[in-house]
Amino acid sequence: MSPSFEKVDTLAVDTIRLLAVDATIKANSGHPGAPMGCAPIAHVLFNKFMTFNPKNPDFLNRDRFVLSNGHGCMLIYALLHLYGYGLTLDDLKNFRQLGSKTPGHPEAADTPGIEVTTGPLGQGVSNAVGLAIAQAHYAGRFNKPGYELFNNYTYSIMGDGCVMEGVSSEACSIAGHMKLGNLIVFYDDNHISIDGDTAQALTEDVLKRYEAYGWQTIHVKDGDHDYSAIAAAIEEAQACKDKPTIIKVTTTIGFGSKLQGTHGVHGNPLKKDDAAHVKELFGFDPNESFVVPQEVYDLCAATASKGAAAEIEWNKLVEKYESEFSDLGADLKLRIAGKLPEGWEKSLPTYTTSDPAIASRKLSETVLNKICDVVPQLVGGSADLTGSNYTRWKTAVDLQPPSSGFGDYSGRYIRYGVREHGMGAIMNGLAAYGGIIPFGGTFLNFVSYAAGAVRLSALSEVPVIWVATHDSIGLGEDGPTHQPIETLAHFRATPNIMVWRPADGNETSAAYYCAVSSKHTPSILALSRQNLPQLEGSSIEKASKGGYVLKETEGADITIVSTGSEVGLSLDATKILESKGYKTRLVSLPDWCTFDKQPLEYKLSVFPDGHPVLSVEVMTTVGWGKYSHEQFGIDTFGASGPYLQVYAKFGFTPEGIAERAEKTITSWKGVTLRSPLRKAF
Repeated sequence: MSPSFEKVDTLAVDTIRLLAVDATIKANSGHPGAPMGCAPIAHVLFNKFMTFNPKNPDFLNRDRFVLSNGHGCMLIYALLHLYGYGLTLDDLKNFRQLGSKTPGHPEAADTPGIEVTTGPLGQGVSNAVGLAIAQAHYAGRFNKPGYELFNNYTYSIMGDGCVMEGVSSEACSIAGHMKLGNLIVFYDDNHISIDGDTAQALTEDVLKRYEAYGWQTIHVKDGDHDYSAIAAAIEEAQACKDKPTIIKVTTTIGFGSKLQGTHGVHGNPLKKDDAAHVKELFGFDPNESFVVPQEVYDLCAATASKGAAAEIEWNKLVEKYESEFSDLGADLKLRIAGKLPEGWEKSLPTYTTSDPAIASRKLSETVLNKICDVVPQLVGGSADLTGSNYTRWKTAVDLQPPSSGFGDYSGRYIRYGVREHGMGAIMNGLAAYGGIIPFGGTFLNFVSYAAGAVRLSALSEVPVIWVATHDSIGLGEDGPTHQPIETLAHFRATPNIMVWRPADGNETSAAYYCAVSSKHTPSILALSRQNLPQLEGSSIEKASKGGYVLKETEGADITIVSTGSEVGLSLDATKILESKGYKTRLVSLPDWCTFDKQPLEYKLSVFPDGHPVLSVEVMTTVGWGKYSHEQFGIDTFGASGPYLQVYAKFGFTPEGIAERAEKTITSWKGVTLRSPLRKAF
């Protein structure tokens, strides 16, 4: 039965608009135009269609909403306040202020009810694709006759900027292929971007593009007034089970303002006289601010109460389900609790020096084959490099629409195609759904294509895992275009991200242990193409601290610190140095982020006072001054050729490392040295 609309609905829409007006004026900053234009879409959606429980924002089968044009965040903040998510009027008054729950763009870690961190355009709608894939997977895995546990929708509003960003094209193409009938996206067609009329840069028929992606397309021509048309479009979208839907809603940016329909209302607060004009137009007192009529609160509270009741019924159904389907029920119970299967880490492989040299990308494959069957939360994939990344485990089933013939929605392996950025943004959505640990493979160099999504993983505090193979000049013949030099420095400089570069099998297992166990920190696992020897003295326990002493020597003349494939070379270099009478220590530092979290006493035991430290890594030397007095690296691009020849060209041989270590000892001789970790603050 289609919803009916009364005067209170218009009052609610205008209340949302004016809260955006008042908050941006008080902050003297922000974007009132989009919330004023999109308020009808948001009200119809939240009040008439969505199921959610503000008292438990993490209710697993809730409908999700993503505001992809995150600059219009006063729209979602107003909604969260009206529906009782814990945002007070004071929080709205503190919009864009230091330490508030209402930052300048939505941040999932800061504000209850925000599903994903949006801001950079195109990311949010791409996250929504991930949320929708997660729901399809949950339904495929858990739903049984009489137990439709997962039937939620994912809704998103995106603007012209999101439409233009390439990441949204990558993700929405996947959504069409995946036939995600649970995904409904509103395209706010207001013809305005920061530069002015979008006709200056965007003249394509967006709906035809989405039709080509395999989406259902609908156009609501009067998004300012026609609530019934918006509702009818949502109903039509929900009725389409085998396609995602894009609803183009033509709106007026800054509706009601003297500047409506212009870029003047896009990114600037309304002038006070204009705000008074808008309030009078909507029947509000122009001398009052942050006004919410009680009947609007009551209208929203009724919807929130229905959502709370729906969760109660859902919990009863889950309880009954758990008694009938014990294994699946136990899996679901762990996911709801945010826990991993007990003892899963016992499946991680360990190695000794008697084991053969193996490329860490192959060591990674061994780990995945060991743990994916015992950790069903893991959902993996690759950006069209499955055979190079070794990301598909032996028992994997592809996560595909059943009609494709390639798999089904219960599967856990995703074929992302050549879409690194889309993959990264989708993984953020998968992780945000809850109970899923996503991993995705590509070459390390091409994680840079997804840098925007990786940064948001860290900011959003979601434990996404990148399986980043071909980690260095060691990939050889593909040459400088594929050989990462600056990539690790870039991501090591990003807060809240583990960047692992394991040196052997035990360190690879340790990287997975930390990545899979992580609750709030994403990981990049930089893995080699070439074989690496199993090292004496390595262990999962030691490597899980991020750095440790692989070879200790009393009265050392030098410490060499290294990562990945260069640790084995450095170990051979210590033998050359010792043959010349130099006492040498060797430290393996697979992850800076994890090491930096260790107690200072431990870190100083790894990097003590008294002698120089030389870092060795076939990457840029940028950043290594944090741990070393001298740095041996590559500050140019790489070269094309067989990898041993490329290593030799740049001096990365045991002899070359030993030569630089000897020069380091000589240069610092007679100087009283402090550990490079000792800082003033």
